[in-house]
Amino acid sequence: MKNYNKLLIILIFSSVLIACKDVKSTQKSDKINIAENDTVSVTILQTADIHGQLDTHPELFWENGKIVFKNRGGLANIKTLFEKERAKNPGNTIIVDGGDLIQGSGYAALSKGNIFPKLIKQMNYDVLIPGNWEVVYGKKQMLDVLQKYETPVIAQNMYHEKNNENLFPSYFIKEIEGVKIGFIGVNDPDVPIRQNPEFSKGINFTGLKHLQKQIQDLKNKEKVDVLFLVTHFGIFKQVELANNPIAKNVDYILGNDTHERVREPIQGKFAKVTEPGAFGSFVGKLNLKIVNGEIVADNYELLEVDPNKYPADKKIAQLVEKAKAPYKEEMEEIIGYTDVPLYRYLTVEDPMDNMITDAAKWKTGVDIAISNGFRFGNPIVPENGKPAPITKANLWNVLPVNEKIKTGKVSGRQLKNWLENEIHNAFSPNPTERFGGWLVRFSGMKIDFDISKPKGNRINTISIGGKPLEEEKYYSISACVRPGDPMDNLCRMPNVKDVEVKNYTIHDAVEEYLQKFSPVSPKLEKRAYCEQLGVHSFSTVPNTAYEFK
Repeated sequence: MKNYNKLLIILIFSSVLIACKDVKSTQKSDKINIAENDTVSVTILQTADIHGQLDTHPELFWENGKIVFKNRGGLANIKTLFEKERAKNPGNTIIVDGGDLIQGSGYAALSKGNIFPKLIKQMNYDVLIPGNWEVVYGKKQMLDVLQKYETPVIAQNMYHEKNNENLFPSYFIKEIEGVKIGFIGVNDPDVPIRQNPEFSKGINFTGLKHLQKQIQDLKNKEKVDVLFLVTHFGIFKQVELANNPIAKNVDYILGNDTHERVREPIQGKFAKVTEPGAFGSFVGKLNLKIVNGEIVADNYELLEVDPNKYPADKKIAQLVEKAKAPYKEEMEEIIGYTDVPLYRYLTVEDPMDNMITDAAKWKTGVDIAISNGFRFGNPIVPENGKPAPITKANLWNVLPVNEKIKTGKVSGRQLKNWLENEIHNAFSPNPTERFGGWLVRFSGMKIDFDISKPKGNRINTISIGGKPLEEEKYYSISACVRPGDPMDNLCRMPNVKDVEVKNYTIHDAVEEYLQKFSPVSPKLEKRAYCEQLGVHSFSTVPNTAYEFK
């Protein structure tokens, strides 16, 4: 019996060595004989697009063909998750944030991001990058807030306009057990177009023209073993980059911006792509096994920040309450009620934006009220058959930039051409031509379109006020002011006539609307509809198996 046990042990050990050798052979090197002592285990944790959300909140999920809501997120709960994961791999865990952190809530907006440095220092991130919304309070304020993190912030393609020097270091390197792990930060070069141009005044952005050299320098000069790009320009372009020879020496692209929940990394030709949702509801976790400086195995999972599993860290919870205190009374003021869930994750139409654009149309009296296709804002969900209160905090979550409303007139032809362009921005089959995230929203108009048709010919029908669009007729429209835009530009639509900036903001319009019509119950009405996408249209990533869940 003893001899049998010895033989069994030898067979098991031999099988483990053979299995390890097989795993290694699929990687970059043919080096052999992987011993357990030679394997370095590294854990990467990633948050993204927290958008100023401090507390646990309702989150939307798509399960078994239905929308369901669960409570998720909270900075204090994320901190507990971080510490639990660090304890599993002490000293070998790196924590990354992918930007859009200091904007997106009333607490963020009213403090101009100033509430975050004390919180972020206690979260113990290793490295962060700025996102497209970090510029929202202007260049000086952005730099002031991010420098106070006292944590490395990197961005390879953001420069001072005056002297063309980098705003931030381009990269960050951390060495773990002799393995050099590098991170290059890349923000969206389209920030001055996507955001109000005034926000990024004084900052120059470049595309990917210098990125390849930066990658080569880190690999050849800095001798980095494992290389990550931390990018903030959306899942579509991030997958495209993973298939681009630029990424030849990149192992992973830690993507951000489009709030997608990548539960299994998307394999490109040269690199793998992740994106860990938004609002602090999720944390991406990547485990790597590294031998002789090369990845021999990896495992990825998207962790949900479930408050039942990850109770709030007491110290962070206290800091959050202290940060909120000067603004809490105003933020908790109830401004209306809803009988139905208000949410904002669909790509062409959602109840939240139907309510907002209805409010703008009612307040202005225009034919068509327009709003950008944002993905901001946590759901507002009635419980126990009672209407759910809508607070000022909720309003700031969905409209984190409170600008005045602008009105004007455009011809039916202008409107149609603009809509064709907006559809292309959202659904182009070429990922590099996609811009921002989702289709614009509107009240007073309905469109039926076909994304399989060529650019400029995707619209089947347009009706305004229940009647077919007339190309020569002029229609009144409204949208929010974008500081820095030409006066005759509304929501990327140029040459608008009879433009007028109102003396009230979009928040004013929504608050007045809720006071008059609460409880509201906006529904999906096929204001924008594409048969291929259906009513519940979540994001699609061309040529991948990705599904939003």
